[in-house]
Amino acid sequence: MIVKTLENVLGTKGEAHGDKWHSMRLLHAEDGMGVTLTDSILEPGFEMTLWQKNHLEACYCLEGGGTVEELDTGKVHQIRPGTLYAMNNHDRHRIRITERTRIVCTFVPALTGDEVHDEDGSL
Repeated sequence: MIVKTLENVLGTKGEAHGDKWHSMRLLHAEDGMGVTLTDSILEPGFEMTLWQKNHLEACYCLEGGGTVEELDTGKVHQIRPGTLYAMNNHDRHRIRITERTRIVCTFVPALTGDEVHDEDGSL
């Protein structure tokens, strides 16, 4: 059984952060579950173009909000507590945050834990 707290991840390769975002990667490849689970805080003004071309990603908003835009179609979806959005076709998307947001995400296959986003927004 794997039992972790956010405090267990602080200062490890599972802690990732950048301008207006902080993510705790609670599960990654070495845990042997086949999935990564993250708990992330996104600050107002956060905006990023992402493309998980190597992973499928699902995100669930617990607090806060903003929008996610499907870049191939231009369709914009509101994100608020209780919203799930999933990139089931490796969709290129842009996320914009308007208030402090807490979001939980999964990645399949699992991340190694120390990836960084490439120029095209992929991990």
